[in-house]
Amino acid sequence: MNRKGFTLVEIMIVVAIIALLAAIAIPNLLSARRTANESAAKASIRSISTAAETYATSHSGAYPTDVTALAEFITTAPSYCGQAVQGYNYTCTLSSGGYTIVAAPVTPGTTGNITWTATTGAALTPL
Repeated sequence: MNRKGFTLVEIMIVVAIIALLAAIAIPNLLSARRTANESAAKASIRSISTAAETYATSHSGAYPTDVTALAEFITTAPSYCGQAVQGYNYTCTLSSGGYTIVAAPVTPGTTGNITWTATTGAALTPL
């Protein structure tokens, strides 16, 4: 008898091997994405904080009161503050006396684990 094709057992073994590989690979990919989101949030907070400090240096120590004032130093600042970008929600509180910038994960544990905060003086801290 001349058989062509695969038996059901052979197909089930291939499917089991693919499922095993997926079970190993998917958590690692999600972890890498979460780490990338956290790093991007940290870098964005630092950039916005540096822009606020540069603004204060250029304006006799007065910090910006509106995020659009930072566009002179970092063009992406208005697109971050009050928005969700790369799995993080950004909140910018600006006043002439200082600022607080917070990046919190949209879905903690999935899009990120760390909430980053930058305050006047460019102090960046994880929460």
